[in-house]
Amino acid sequence: MTGDVILRFADVHKSFGTQQVLAGLSFEVQRGRTLAIMGPSGTGKSVVLRHAIGLMTPDRGRVEVEGREVGKLGRKELAALRRRMGYLFQEGALINWLSVGENVCLPLRENTDLSDKEIRARAEEKLALVRVEGAWDKMPAQISGGMKKRVGLARALITDPEIILYDEPNAGLDPEISHSINELIRELKERLHVTAIVVEHRIECIKTVADEVLFLEQGRAQVRLPPKEFFASDNPRIVQFLGPRPD
Repeated sequence: MTGDVILRFADVHKSFGTQQVLAGLSFEVQRGRTLAIMGPSGTGKSVVLRHAIGLMTPDRGRVEVEGREVGKLGRKELAALRRRMGYLFQEGALINWLSVGENVCLPLRENTDLSDKEIRARAEEKLALVRVEGAWDKMPAQISGGMKKRVGLARALITDPEIILYDEPNAGLDPEISHSINELIRELKERLHVTAIVVEHRIECIKTVADEVLFLEQGRAQVRLPPKEFFASDNPRIVQFLGPRPD
């Protein structure tokens, strides 16, 4: 980990009609670090991820990846950036008419000139990494929610990204599967040294994977602390948001 800033939001504003979602959001993520974002529903947490990968552009302000403003990149430059980034959608977002294997292969088929043999080898490697061997020919409807999440993660990893964006990786999962996903995210950070943003509301996930927690509300970063300090904070708004603490 070099400690240099890989991702920066600088005074980012975003509105949808009359609803202002981001209102001067500023933060940085250093290389190799994992930032968790928490906040009430509807505060723009997923909107942050979409700006980071260039699916949305700010009304005002700048989003930068390694000093390059994402909103000003041309099509080819943006495609090249996205090859260096992985995005795990809330529900895995698998394509129903493609098999598990073909879902994982898709980013390489769309963005590289690799041979079918090379693509398959890489896809099998990533499926093994997330512990989903033997499911290549299964369809998404034939696998569990937890397995869909793992397959979605394999697809997010297929381009060997330097940055991974996780949108509620625990959503819809039971505690046992959630725990295994959290451990996998931490393992990927330790083994691959990726930089990550995790949008999540489950405390156990954030305690397991995050280096820092950013509390997002009213379109701005209100609090940013290491997890231990965040969950022990006496800040009235944090206490209200988290609810009663166990004795």
